[in-house]
Amino acid sequence: MAFFSLKKRSLILCILMGWFSANAQIQDSLQTTPQPQEEDVKYPQLQIKGLFQARYLVGMSKDVDVNGLHHSDGSGTSNNFMLKYMRVQVRAQISKRTEVVALANLADFKNDPKGRVLENAYLKYTFSPKLAFTVGQFRPWFGIEETYPIDIIKSLDWSNQYSEFGKLGWTSFQIGLSATGQVKLGEIPLQYAVSVVNGNGKNQVNDNDNGKQYSTRLLFGLSKKYNFNVGLNGGIGEVFSKKVYAVGIDLSSMVQFDPRWSLDMQLEAKQATNHVLYNSIAPEVRPDNPDQYLIRGVYFLPNLRYEINHKNLSAFELSCRYEYLDTNFRMASNPRQTITPMVGLEFLKNYGARIQLGVQFDRYKYQVENTNQYNNNLFIVQVQSRF
Repeated sequence: MAFFSLKKRSLILCILMGWFSANAQIQDSLQTTPQPQEEDVKYPQLQIKGLFQARYLVGMSKDVDVNGLHHSDGSGTSNNFMLKYMRVQVRAQISKRTEVVALANLADFKNDPKGRVLENAYLKYTFSPKLAFTVGQFRPWFGIEETYPIDIIKSLDWSNQYSEFGKLGWTSFQIGLSATGQVKLGEIPLQYAVSVVNGNGKNQVNDNDNGKQYSTRLLFGLSKKYNFNVGLNGGIGEVFSKKVYAVGIDLSSMVQFDPRWSLDMQLEAKQATNHVLYNSIAPEVRPDNPDQYLIRGVYFLPNLRYEINHKNLSAFELSCRYEYLDTNFRMASNPRQTITPMVGLEFLKNYGARIQLGVQFDRYKYQVENTNQYNNNLFIVQVQSRF
């Protein structure tokens, strides 16, 4: 993949492109409707939302538990009821341009809540559709999955790639500052994000070193008819005085065959320095260059949807995500391939209530006993309601 051979200098250029695009004097890409005068609106305006999501899991592979861990002694739990999310979000619009958002997952109290529970906690100030600043704990844009919440995800869960890049500080909830906006390059709509974060995850009292991670995302809308978008992602940073980087590209499209049938497709590929793995190696045996430890992943997710519009059943969905992930392809390659076919029934519009059934098939090039690197088949029933 020639894309992954980009030099770090090109990443810096990509970041500068995003910044200069933000300040370009171009027509706004959003159609705005007349707003009431600010003196006619009373602040703050509060909005409360929530999500409930639970699962029943059945492991269908011998000696492998529901978390994918192999047990050579035959122990481990092969079926489990699981509470995944009980989220509550409060959004306060405190002025025409300023909002404060807090999101907590109460289901995390079932574990040690330290470093968990609180997910979003940020303030956003919007100058115009072209430029807004977000500061606090949020999800910096670095791929398709950052742009939508878990309650409208088209598969079982986030991709394996997303989870691993979250550990590396590029995705998931991070603490820092971000500039986002929408402009036009001629007739092409462009969304951008430029972020700087600590890179050591959520709910941290302090950064774990003096380094920061800088990333940018540029999303080009190339076809309005097919909602075809191309995203370019790049990042550089410093972790424990070592330079790290990440790059990615993603494609998305939504084809509306008729008022009832539609096909949503996502394709995403990323590569980055696996500095977490690098720093887990004893200093006396690891190389000087952390780029000897690289992670690479790609996934493809098509989702076919049929609008039923019955009073008791709103829509039917069928998806099948394919993933390829290798967390250390240069030094000790052991790629993981995952196929997750899912069937979904939506009972209330906009994913207000739905049930999903599916199977997750995991395959490794080399199986390692008593680890998570072991072939596994997992049956899932998942129910959710958003309010």
